[in-house]
Amino acid sequence: MKHALTSTVLLAAALAGLAACDNFQAPASTGGGETPAAVSKAFRHEISGDLSGYYIPATEVAVGKYRLTHLFLGQGADFSQWEGGGKSETFGPVMFEFADASGATVRVLPKAYLVEDGRVRFAGSSSELGEVSFEGALDQGALATARRNLGEEAPVLSGTLRAGGQSFPGQKFRWYGGD
Repeated sequence: MKHALTSTVLLAAALAGLAACDNFQAPASTGGGETPAAVSKAFRHEISGDLSGYYIPATEVAVGKYRLTHLFLGQGADFSQWEGGGKSETFGPVMFEFADASGATVRVLPKAYLVEDGRVRFAGSSSELGEVSFEGALDQGALATARRNLGEEAPVLSGTLRAGGQSFPGQKFRWYGGD
């Protein structure tokens, strides 16, 4: 009970922090009974181009036995489907993936996000990692170059990741289009 209360309080704090930034609004309820209006406020994208791909951390990020493998951003249709209520329990238009030494993976799906041309905001949780949030700036010029070159080592996204009760400021991510 204490862990559930702590998780609820941490999630509420993460969402409140995201909600305080500009027009990002957290859902009215974090339970299973969100209204369509609450869902549309919690999950928003305002992008003019394709941001899809895998954003690979430039340095290792370890949370307990798990290592961050990537942040995934989907295509416009993925965002529209999710925001329209077509949610999946295994895939989201914005999600973080972590892996342990055995290769077992943990996907952290969003409870709220705001993705715009110049920034990415995310809040989610998992039983293995607890609350996970991200606030980052997206460099459109560097992303365009990486896309033209089919991936590049230069960072295109930078920001602060919070996971497992830890903060990882100054994280940099490079773009990879996938196979």
